[in-house]
Amino acid sequence: MSDTIKSAVIEQLRQIKGPDLEGDIVSLGLVSDVFVSDGRVAFSITVPAARAQELEPLRQAAEKVVKEVEGVENAMVALTAERAPGGDRSTPPKPAPRQSQRGPDEQAAPKPGVPGIRHIIAVASGKGGVGKSTTTANLALGMASNGLKVGVLDADIYGPSVPRLFNVSGRPETASGRVLKPLEGYGIKVMSMGFMVEEETPMIWRGPMVISALTQMLREVAWGDLDVLVVDMPPGTGDAQLTMAQQVPLAGAVIVSTPQDLALIDARKGLNMFKRVDVPVLGIVENMSYFLCPDCGGRHDIFGHGGARAEAERLKVPFLGEVPLTMKIRETSDAGTPIVVSDPEGPMAAIYKDIASKVMSTIDNPEGAAGRAAPQIVFD
Repeated sequence: MSDTIKSAVIEQLRQIKGPDLEGDIVSLGLVSDVFVSDGRVAFSITVPAARAQELEPLRQAAEKVVKEVEGVENAMVALTAERAPGGDRSTPPKPAPRQSQRGPDEQAAPKPGVPGIRHIIAVASGKGGVGKSTTTANLALGMASNGLKVGVLDADIYGPSVPRLFNVSGRPETASGRVLKPLEGYGIKVMSMGFMVEEETPMIWRGPMVISALTQMLREVAWGDLDVLVVDMPPGTGDAQLTMAQQVPLAGAVIVSTPQDLALIDARKGLNMFKRVDVPVLGIVENMSYFLCPDCGGRHDIFGHGGARAEAERLKVPFLGEVPLTMKIRETSDAGTPIVVSDPEGPMAAIYKDIASKVMSTIDNPEGAAGRAAPQIVFD
């Protein structure tokens, strides 16, 4: 069925003329591989970098004809603005403005946030496997237990974990036009690429497609009124992180790491990336800080201990807390019943709630990030 839809999509796209109205975008080789999954189609169109904005109608036309294909429920089309290495540019590059060159009244104009959402925070890590998504889920639930209206955006396009953590499945319904309704789990509004494709379907996307997907899930979702939107970032320092930093004025980022030196090296990269793009670092969480033996109750520092705290002190950022490595956190996460909802009065839930309170206390500070301009990326 997917191959049939893919072939029909490509045929439809032959109707779309190229950038200079010569030939069609398929024959000109401008269409990337077409991704089809359960009625959802995604692809990108390569256009000259300098003409990306001018050719937005081309993207819209392609999206329109694809939606006319039988079996297509939704289409996600991105313009890929590629520039050949060493090629001439139609306009000379302009140096990126530096904050130090601005006067006190010459700050960059603020970019709009998402209507109805007071704060957006990112939960990030320098590498995978450190418990970032589990931390995201329990942090969001901890905030909700404190009486806040909370949403979670799963920005980990390649490895979405949020649907399983919140025990939520199904397809988002359309609210109006392109706007989708988020799903809900434990009172938290949730949106994830995991709702769009089957759990075992790999996402083989390049940067422009990732950016397009993130933008749609952020701005074309009926989030309603939220006190905070928690964004579960993919590991590393790539397109997703830069997109979030540039699309909206983030209130800040929470960095998750384990205690050992190798994880801290990568966490340091993530932390420095957010500082580089002028996003406040709200603090560091040391996950899997120590192991509590379920049989003897003894404590074992399997990955070392205190590394994240020492790093936070060295970098002069808040240390938010230590989360132990316990069977209960792992089991409840795998079962889709995070510890904050499955054992709300227990000691592990108390740790997450305390971290949530510290984060909210920081971003509710009137001298915090509210109303900040979106950052300017500067490359030395």
